Amino acid sequence: MSVTTVTATGTAAVDSLEVAFDVMTPIDLSLVFTGWGPLPAITHVEEQSGPWDHVGVHRRPQFADGGSAMERMTHYLRPGYFAYEVTGFTNALRFVVERARGEWTFTPDLDGGVAVRWSYHFTAKPGRSLPVRLLIGPMWKRYMRQGLAASIREAERAAPPRASSVD
Repeated sequence: MSVTTVTATGTAAVDSLEVAFDVMTPIDLSLVFTGWGPLPAITHVEEQSGPWDHVGVHRRPQFADGGSAMERMTHYLRPGYFAYEVTGFTNALRFVVERARGEWTFTPDLDGGVAVRWSYHFTAKPGRSLPVRLLIGPMWKRYMRQGLAASIREAERAAPPRASSVD
């Protein structure tokens, strides 16, 4: 099986990894996935088994096109990293994607903020790697950039005001 990786990066103007991590990890998915081109918005989540703060918790995001997928937390290392696996797509992605793995990494930024890296690894179904690499990957990257920007805005909104400095 072929894997296509897409990555988006950004910097949150917050003073601590904990703030960025604690806001972005359990974020309301409808704020992040608002739709782009043929990729549908997430309207809500069903079947969430508990707080999105430990390995094994799962949920079913519901897409605006009527589809859904199952998402399960696979790694949770506060405040620097979490990862999840997405399977069981019921929308058009079911024809080309076997599963996807999302990974978020939070590290201190040299300017005092938090650098955020979000990677998505799509495992294509047999014989479907070309459409995943040439169509899904580039579209998903744009979708991710939009979602990461929304996540950063939410973290900055929730963060205490940053201390000012004068040289």
